[in-house]
Amino acid sequence: MTLSIRLDPELEAELARAAAQTGRSKSELVKAGLREYLARVVPKKTPYELGKDLFGDGEGGSADFSGKETTRRIIVERLRAENDR
Repeated sequence: MTLSIRLDPELEAELARAAAQTGRSKSELVKAGLREYLARVVPKKTPYELGKDLFGDGEGGSADFSGKETTRRIIVERLRAENDR
């Protein structure tokens, strides 16, 4: 897929400098930057999916907290200790 973008002269100059310094094409740098940005901004999993194992399946059934309640307690204790300083 081809995508065209408009860059202001300063940004284009920075991109050209970075390409020359790294020996990579401007397209390669733009693709790498976009990949990094999307990885940070668009999570691969939703917050629910990330914590699902901690709070159950959402089906009304109870969660299996074998060991998880202990982990939760430890995290809460550490957070309280850090915030009490």
